[in-house]
Amino acid sequence: MCIILWLTLLSQTVCAELTGTWEHEAAVAIDGSNTAGQKFESIIVPELSVPLSNNIDMTVIARLRLDTYDELGYKGERLSSDSSINAPLSEGSHRDMSIREWHFDTEIFNTYWRIGKQQVVWGQADGLKVLDVVNPQSYREFILDKFADSRTPLWMLNVEVPVGDNDSLQLLWIPDTTYNELAIAGSVYEFTSALIVPQQIEGTTLIDINVDKPSGAGKGDIGLRYSKFSSGWDLTFNYLYHFHDNPVFYQRVDGNNVTIDAKYKRNHLLGATASKAFGSFILRAEAGYSSDTYHLLNNTSPDFVENTGVHPSDEFSSVIGLDYQGIENTLLSMQWFQSTLFDYNHDLVRPERNHIVSWLYRQYFHNETWELEILALYGLDKKESLFQAELSYMLESNIKVWIGADVISGPRESLFGQFDHTDRFLFGVEWGY
Repeated sequence: MCIILWLTLLSQTVCAELTGTWEHEAAVAIDGSNTAGQKFESIIVPELSVPLSNNIDMTVIARLRLDTYDELGYKGERLSSDSSINAPLSEGSHRDMSIREWHFDTEIFNTYWRIGKQQVVWGQADGLKVLDVVNPQSYREFILDKFADSRTPLWMLNVEVPVGDNDSLQLLWIPDTTYNELAIAGSVYEFTSALIVPQQIEGTTLIDINVDKPSGAGKGDIGLRYSKFSSGWDLTFNYLYHFHDNPVFYQRVDGNNVTIDAKYKRNHLLGATASKAFGSFILRAEAGYSSDTYHLLNNTSPDFVENTGVHPSDEFSSVIGLDYQGIENTLLSMQWFQSTLFDYNHDLVRPERNHIVSWLYRQYFHNETWELEILALYGLDKKESLFQAELSYMLESNIKVWIGADVISGPRESLFGQFDHTDRFLFGVEWGY
């Protein structure tokens, strides 16, 4: 859709393009004999693209989300993860409205600039993240939502400088101190695992939660990525100096009273990615070294009080993936994730090494009008699993309908297993304009 605009300051007439989507999705939670509505949600996402001049383009993407149910939580008891420049325009018990992206694109001296609110994607992993941590994430629906929808866009300066014929250098300056949005207390996907949130100590009472959140441009993040193509390999080398997007929950015990101090801590992330096609196969690898990560101690540990319930450690994470596209209209993919703590304490809740494998199957039928996608993740250490399946059909070129299911199982203390009783069936429709 072309909209004719008269820009007074620039004294010119431009043709702005207005596109967007309207999506409606319902989810029915199924837990044994109990069935209840989890969401009945409409999301309207208009996108306006305006060429301000021959060398400057502006893009604005908004989002209005309405939910008849309120099981996933909106405004309520949650940590203030948004910065002062990145809060929703409006938020209530059944709706929220926000500017998802608003950025300007230009080229200056063969250097490409994107200035404004945006998403930056590092890494190529499916289901879980290793290097894709430039933007924080919303855990309103745990990790069941698509990455593009669950990422929180940030205000930043994103500059890409070509180096030679095949290489480029990306520089990021992110003054926006917005962090992960955790599901609010009492909602379906509230974190309860001892891996993530402190557990109550027997005989004590939680009296207060203090949040120490960075603010101001001086507390922002800086990122660098060098991309190179060599001998058929796509390579990147990444560095991010940032605050962890989840706070560290320090616990102070005073007699029978416990106070939690939630603090955001700095970290150096060094990483690399590599991918190459070998006939019908594509080999992918991604690795990241974090200088400072923080993990919860078992609250019965002798070191618990002395270390306020937290143990720091360097951490190495990686994923190796193999994709196969030798069958027409079919993608088969396998991945192996692992993370290792270098300074391990045997009283930690999490193990020294953590391993998760994944399988992805995607199939198109009848001239790509039908699509079936199945993603399964399995945690080898805790015997936990997450299974997602979706079957979609293109009614028209701009209308899609689908049905799907999310099934989660495992011990209650594990990452997936804390949502063992949140299995759900979904159906939805999307219209693009």
